[in-house]
Amino acid sequence: MRLLLKLCPNRTPVEFNHLHILAGALHKWLGPNDEHDGLSLYSFSWLKGSVVRDGALHFPNGAQWYISALDDDFLVRSIGGIFRDPGIRWEMQVANVEVMPLPVFPNGTSEQRFEVLSPVLIKRKIPNSDKPDGFEEKHYLYTDPESDALLTETLQHKLRAAGLPAEGVSVRFDRSYPKAKTQKVMYRNIGNMANYCPVFVCGTAEQLAFGWTVGVGSSTGVGFGSLM
Repeated sequence: MRLLLKLCPNRTPVEFNHLHILAGALHKWLGPNDEHDGLSLYSFSWLKGSVVRDGALHFPNGAQWYISALDDDFLVRSIGGIFRDPGIRWEMQVANVEVMPLPVFPNGTSEQRFEVLSPVLIKRKIPNSDKPDGFEEKHYLYTDPESDALLTETLQHKLRAAGLPAEGVSVRFDRSYPKAKTQKVMYRNIGNMANYCPVFVCGTAEQLAFGWTVGVGSSTGVGFGSLM
């Protein structure tokens, strides 16, 4: 299930580095929970409807924000929290909440193209003897040949964690997309090389619905890899 939140216009500038503020608002609405530290079976988009002015983001007509979760109770608790305290920051607050049903995907196995509502992050720890713990974090680009296999691996891992079949599912970037690009995205003070590129997900209707809900790649719980 997915929520579409419609936010009122901002009255103070929205800084570019604000993903942690969105994550904080979501967890405020959820109340005490272990979701932030566990495997993220949920995803959220970036705020839609921005214009850039004077080095900051502005939403003169308000913003749209999508939040999706495999567990319906996650979203029910979020709605309850929104009604108690709809504010986020920048004098923006939630003005309306819409519940979006799952799309209807074909029976059997098929491949579906998804636009990204937030850029896709792929990261892995790789050995590096020069680092104190013996590892470094590597971020993979959509142009890297191994990126599709890593996206598939992550989605399979999440399917298994949810108790769902993972066999036969696969993910690949749509490298024919003419506007595909990679950009450094800050989460707090950490730079993440993320990919603005649609993806194809191949699988059963259940697996496609799962991907649409939980997103693809790493860190979907802090604003990466949300799909439309």
